[in-house]
Amino acid sequence: MNAPVVSQSERLRRWRLVLGGGDADGTGVTLRGDDARVDGALGALYDRLLPRGRGTGRAVGMARSAPGVARWLGDIRRYFPTPVVQVLQRDAVERLDLRQLLLEPELLGELEPDLHLVTLLVELNRALPDATRATARQVVATVLTRLEVQLADRTRHAVRGALSRAARTARPRIADVDWSRTIRANLRHWLPEQRTVVPERLVGFGRHHRSLAKDVIIAVDQSGSMAASVVYASVFACVLARLPAVRTSLLAFDTSVADLTPVLGDPVDVIFGVQLGGGTDIGGALGVVRRLVVRPHDTVVILISDLFEGGDPRPLRARVAELCRDGVVVVVLLALSDDGVPAHDHHEAAALAALGAAVLACTPADFPDVLAAALSGRRGHDLATWASELRSSR
Repeated sequence: MNAPVVSQSERLRRWRLVLGGGDADGTGVTLRGDDARVDGALGALYDRLLPRGRGTGRAVGMARSAPGVARWLGDIRRYFPTPVVQVLQRDAVERLDLRQLLLEPELLGELEPDLHLVTLLVELNRALPDATRATARQVVATVLTRLEVQLADRTRHAVRGALSRAARTARPRIADVDWSRTIRANLRHWLPEQRTVVPERLVGFGRHHRSLAKDVIIAVDQSGSMAASVVYASVFACVLARLPAVRTSLLAFDTSVADLTPVLGDPVDVIFGVQLGGGTDIGGALGVVRRLVVRPHDTVVILISDLFEGGDPRPLRARVAELCRDGVVVVVLLALSDDGVPAHDHHEAAALAALGAAVLACTPADFPDVLAAALSGRRGHDLATWASELRSSR
């Protein structure tokens, strides 16, 4: 198929939009109508002096007032698709230092909700005035609902499957027979003349009672670098809290520990219970975690942290060693984010892996499978290796 022919005038128009330099860009093109408005919206953000000497621009940019920013937000929503709008919003907050303006409910209501905006609102949590807080909760609820729709079904399916596999029995009731595994276990008893398998050994699932099958304790580092991980951990914890066979606890920590378990019924309350920033005492948080462990062999502890310990690392290592020695499956997630490529303390990660913890990075898409593997009994280096192979296969 031949590429469409682009005229010289159209090519110059496109270059004029890309360069954004007016008469100085050498194209000789004057923009009109929607093209001029698109150029103005981009110029308001990018044609200005960048803060703290990070570069130079040509114009003064948008007026730093709520009405001016609100008009700009309306323009970019009109002319650009949602993913581009989210990028432009992110750049505006970072380049133009608009955090103070985000405290105004009228402006906040104009923003396109996304994960970045949620993490920003969490950072601003204590500074939000009462008039803005209701709008902020609506924004956060919109994003969390989207995330939960994406993640909940896979999480529930993976966890239920893991618990069923953990309860597999060799003397199942007929209704509980796992026929696929039973056939594979009895292939040597294949009768070709009958075209059938004689199931000398049945494999099936044990029946779960209403009692709790597993305890999952999630401890998430709420230092500023872990913002996206905090949001995803909160969503997953709320999903797990609704599964009757899993007892879920969620702790958020810096130099102190906040137990968010009582509010797991409402993801928005969980998010606004987090305070990003501050120091980090991972060892102290794991001391609280250890006191919550009542059934070590039926407990999975998930520590989500970049492992940059603020103080002496010895208590952190000692508590990880104690948990592993007691029979707890300890999973250290260096990040729970879309890119899954964290900046972390490599020395500490290696030390915890040597003590028996599974240390790995994880994306939200991989988390349900990693959790299911941990609930099924994988641990330590075996779990970390399995998770790495899982990511490579996708």
